[in-house]
Amino acid sequence: MPAQILATKLYIPPPRSKIVLRLRLIERLNEGLAMGRRLTLISASAGFGKTTLVSEWITDCGRPVVWLSLDEGDNDPIRFISYLVAALQTIKAGMGEGFLPALQSPQPPPIESILTTLLNDIATLSDSFILVLDDYHVIDSKPVDEALAFLLEHQPPQMHLVIATREDPHLPLARLRARGQLAELRAADLRFTPSEAAEFLNQVMGLSLSVADIAALGTRTEGWIAGLQLAALSMQGRKDIAGFIQAFTGSHRFVLDYLVEEVLQRQPEHIRSFLLLTAILNRLCAPLCNAVTEREDGKVMLDVLEHSNLFVIPLDDKREWYRYHHLFAEVLQSYLRQEQPDRVPMLHRRASLWFEQNKLLPDAIRHALAAKDVERAADLVERIWLEMDLNYQYDTWLGWVKALPDEIIRAHPVISVGYAWALLGTGELEASEAHLRDAERWLEPENLREDDSTVENFPERNRRMIVVDEAEFRSLPASIAAARAYRSLALGDIPGTKMYARQALTLAPEITSPHHIQAPHCWDWLNTPVGTCRRRSRICSSFRS
Repeated sequence: MPAQILATKLYIPPPRSKIVLRLRLIERLNEGLAMGRRLTLISASAGFGKTTLVSEWITDCGRPVVWLSLDEGDNDPIRFISYLVAALQTIKAGMGEGFLPALQSPQPPPIESILTTLLNDIATLSDSFILVLDDYHVIDSKPVDEALAFLLEHQPPQMHLVIATREDPHLPLARLRARGQLAELRAADLRFTPSEAAEFLNQVMGLSLSVADIAALGTRTEGWIAGLQLAALSMQGRKDIAGFIQAFTGSHRFVLDYLVEEVLQRQPEHIRSFLLLTAILNRLCAPLCNAVTEREDGKVMLDVLEHSNLFVIPLDDKREWYRYHHLFAEVLQSYLRQEQPDRVPMLHRRASLWFEQNKLLPDAIRHALAAKDVERAADLVERIWLEMDLNYQYDTWLGWVKALPDEIIRAHPVISVGYAWALLGTGELEASEAHLRDAERWLEPENLREDDSTVENFPERNRRMIVVDEAEFRSLPASIAAARAYRSLALGDIPGTKMYARQALTLAPEITSPHHIQAPHCWDWLNTPVGTCRRRSRICSSFRS
């Protein structure tokens, strides 16, 4: 399995003990499988039971299942493919090992080349299997969409892809539909029928509603499963059921506002407090909850929430990691911001510290940014720069840096140079040079004089240089020279390319940093015939073309 893989993203959510068996939908899913469709798309807004349905179906589908729960970090195509390989390795050890080193190198081969090798590996499997991509709506990356479209276009017959999402993905759905290669379930399919609503309300949720009450509630919620669950929680212990249903509106927004008060206010104080304090977390485990709430009952509370049907979903078979139902998390977060806005930054800071201590820096950065603790976020961004660069995850890292104030970036010369390299990779040559100059000023303090026009870019309060990664800081002169060699090559400045490449090689003759390797790339590019340089990078190739 590739390094730095979060195993809980690969766990199949276990079926719930109390559930409405949706045989009509399972039959539709089985039909798509039997007819050899390439893709099953389950697309509906939050609260329609998409993940629960897929989890229920695959239990008895008769095929091995590969599961990948997506999050915002998977918008980086290298990370997405790394997790995809790790997921496939759950059914065949060693899958993708032939290209994993190249995938995790600073200069990976083209995405289609990697995917071609992966498809060839899949084609060697003797058994058919199902690949589930859950929560695909978090993907907002054209390269990832294109990678998945390539997989679909060349998909081996052994694989059946299932996508669960709140919105349609940017894939060639119309073409797949016209070819008869697409099976679909939409919100209209996922809504509870009257009989399913009756079973859910009376058997799963333990109510005793009349046929008329169930019909009225089903009409007001339009079969929306989360709405029915929230309503059922509000009705437990209530005597005037008919009056409650009459006052229950059919607008999701107003239902949400009403039931937030009803559900939260009806919980004991310790449960309500726990829900609100942990609402900021994308996933929960007992130690993390203890750190955020500053309590010691995380494990007990998670067990209570699960058994009370309070919208927690297990992420592994050991019941260690959970997440809130996305809609419920949004409800809690909204309520928290309204009622206790001053506590939100503090909660994010506690979460950031816990993730840092447990070596989960991407989550630590996300929470630091959410807390608006930009100094802490910048320190973490600098610490993770080399790892992200080695895995060629410029897009994710660049997004974090762009969330930082300019003065904070300028105070971190290592971040400035990393920013320059990332911008160089996206073709933003002028912006790249500006950040190289920002870093260079810290290396030549005599250039920062009171009468210098650059002083206005470095206000008095921000003239303190901050260095977190000492090794990277010491390598900055060579890294700056290598970056300028690349930039010169992109601009067609051959003398400049040679000058900066020589400078980088002189400053770092042993080539210990991945950035310094770019100088030999440029040097070989200029001094060997086309087709013979073995060290040409993807950036070099794009410049040459």
